[in-house]
Amino acid sequence: MPNATPDELAELLRRCRLREPVAQRTLYARYASRMLGVARRYASSVAEAEDILQDAFVKVFTRLGDFRGEGSLEGWIRRIVVTTAINHWQSGQHRRQQILIDDAPEPAAADADALDRLSVAEVLALIEKLPDGCRMVLLLYAVDGYPHSEIAELLNIQESTSKAQLSKARKQLNRLHQQQVNHLRPW
Repeated sequence: MPNATPDELAELLRRCRLREPVAQRTLYARYASRMLGVARRYASSVAEAEDILQDAFVKVFTRLGDFRGEGSLEGWIRRIVVTTAINHWQSGQHRRQQILIDDAPEPAAADADALDRLSVAEVLALIEKLPDGCRMVLLLYAVDGYPHSEIAELLNIQESTSKAQLSKARKQLNRLHQQQVNHLRPW
């Protein structure tokens, strides 16, 4: 059902609301791989991302009655996956405090164009090296398009902290990239 018509999707959702297992498996199969990619950005491992995905789809099926069709179903599911990933991150030991006490030194600004020349895989690998607080804010803002006001609410921080973490994340990405380039440069 990759290219379902609006009527077919409405029927699938109706059947999912009735908790029909076949319909639920169909909906899961339709969105799981894309949503695993979303969860993976916020998780430290594939196994953790899979746990997040499972928890998120339980919420999707539980809250399907809340979906009014005012936006895309995929966007609605994505928001649940992101929120579930954040809740999973926040439930870890003292991780919430990490966003506020991240004392990594402020790196000097580097050539921003250098990051533009990297592949998506290379950028994601660099993002995974960022401290949790910076990584979460960067992903929410730059990848998933959340404004700072929503990020602050999701992470239970000040909006100014979100902006500072984003700035720090960008500078650290540039620093990490410079270190990688310098390390790979022949002597």
